[in-house]
Amino acid sequence: MELFQHLELGLSVALASQNIMYCFLGVLMGTLIGVLPGIGPVATIALLLPITYGVPPESALVLLAGIYYGAQYGGSTTAILLSLPGESSAAVTVLDGYQMAQQGRAGAALATAALGSFFAGTVATFVIALASPPLTKLAMSFGSAEYFSLMVLGLLGAVSLASGSVLRAITMAVLGILLGLVGQDVYTGVTRMTMDIPELMDGVSFSALAMGIFGLGEVVRNLRSPEERTVTKSSIGRLMLSWQEIKQIAMPVVRGTGIGSVLGVLPGGGSLLSSFVSYTTERKMAKDPSRFGKGAIEGVAGPESANNAGAQTSFIPMLTLGIPSNPVMAMMIGALIIQGITPGPNVINERPELFWGVIASMWLGNLMLVVLNLPLIGVWVRLLTVPYRFLFPAIVGFCCIGVFSVTNSGFGLYVLLVAFIFGFIVWELDCEPAPLLLGFLLGPMLEENFRRAMLLAHGEIGTFVVRPISAGILLVALVMILIVALPNVRKSRNEVFVE
Repeated sequence: MELFQHLELGLSVALASQNIMYCFLGVLMGTLIGVLPGIGPVATIALLLPITYGVPPESALVLLAGIYYGAQYGGSTTAILLSLPGESSAAVTVLDGYQMAQQGRAGAALATAALGSFFAGTVATFVIALASPPLTKLAMSFGSAEYFSLMVLGLLGAVSLASGSVLRAITMAVLGILLGLVGQDVYTGVTRMTMDIPELMDGVSFSALAMGIFGLGEVVRNLRSPEERTVTKSSIGRLMLSWQEIKQIAMPVVRGTGIGSVLGVLPGGGSLLSSFVSYTTERKMAKDPSRFGKGAIEGVAGPESANNAGAQTSFIPMLTLGIPSNPVMAMMIGALIIQGITPGPNVINERPELFWGVIASMWLGNLMLVVLNLPLIGVWVRLLTVPYRFLFPAIVGFCCIGVFSVTNSGFGLYVLLVAFIFGFIVWELDCEPAPLLLGFLLGPMLEENFRRAMLLAHGEIGTFVVRPISAGILLVALVMILIVALPNVRKSRNEVFVE
């Protein structure tokens, strides 16, 4: 009964005219950046962080959330029509979606992706509503030791599932933690790593760092890559699915939704891993696995459902524990911090309208996406002709204005420039910067909870393994690293990321 009251509160917030507008803008922009290959939700949300500074927190999160799960929808359009995933999680959709398009069944593939994503998004939102309150109550019983262990798990999870070398991912996470500790010490007020620059007394600007690495850095990488966009010459065909096709996709959609709902909660898991696991599952369960890669509709239904469910359930650790499970959730936490809200389990009690409003807006956003995507396919295809070199000047200008508006100082522009150069070097060295961003956000909380736990335990380091919950979380983190370090697992992991 209490759950329905909470959902009623959330719907009253989500259906406010202002939030409906922000939800619509979010899913529209999300679809757009999903359709345009190479930009991605992380870069877009990084660019839009300054806008959230001047709007209510509920509207800000509704907008950013819409961009994230909207990008999952939009990414499937280019994956099917161009054999080019607009969003990384749509990479698996290319395998069978493009083959269906070549056979004149692009309409059926697009309809499957849209309907599967809608079902998965709706179910995943129910999962968030059901799982969040008990998790929040559990988190309220956590002490400093448990929070420290949980953040260690989150960082190691992101490192384990980052593409490329594990050692490089760990290095990026450590660099992020060090950057997060720049400024004044919370307990003593002593300045650390400021290099006698007064502007760094309050720390490195999150907006400038995120925009430089993910905004400018990723767009410049796209400019350096040759643009090869060849839309399938076959007709899109009918958008209505036959009864036989509905029966074919029913169970893959259900299985994909379940896989995505579970893996989305894991640190670093999210939509990309969910779509890979779903595709592998469908191929193993098929009576004729040889159909996959040649236009099997199940190869579109499962991964598209999984990536959307994974994208939405990744909100659970962010909303309940204040722990980002992927770079987009790190951006969400950054938006909350900009608004003066401390992420964590207290949000559900102190700001219930924010917590439940965001959850309820996901139902509204998923409905909007179905209405938007299929009728506007022609518009999205035309947008694919816009070269990156025309988008780049506008993005650079937007970054500079945004950073200046948040920091109210020209020094923020220098931070933006340094972050851009650093991000570009990182990409060139094949290091994934996502662990750096997670480390930057979790670093100060990691240090604060570690020091608080040590003070309460009178300096006994064993407090982290004596407390059962803390010990259990650290054990999971250790097992995760040991599994990734195994030679066979490391070899297959590298093969998966290369594929």
